[in-house]
Amino acid sequence: MGIQDIIEGKKQWRAHTARVNALPPDYQIVYKEMQKYLFKVGPIDLPDGPLLPGIVDFFEGVAAGKGVLQLIGSDVAAFCDDLIKDSPTYADAYQESLNREPGTAGK
Repeated sequence: MGIQDIIEGKKQWRAHTARVNALPPDYQIVYKEMQKYLFKVGPIDLPDGPLLPGIVDFFEGVAAGKGVLQLIGSDVAAFCDDLIKDSPTYADAYQESLNREPGTAGK
């Protein structure tokens, strides 16, 4: 990864953050909670993948006139789990590493 890639990544993240900050306050709160949850248990490709921008796209498209909990329900973690149900997570990778036979690390 070169310096240009890092700079471009920061520009994209700042643009993403600006979009989040433009959401209504209740949407911002829920998005930030979703983001925290997903960074803890989420898919391996979360930082570079389409999930977080997709959530913002969804919120921007339906934010007018509806409360965020009307859209996703009151259990934010369950909503996030449903979004990532088919994606490999860090927990899955860790579990796989534990299930390998001793002495086969890295193979």
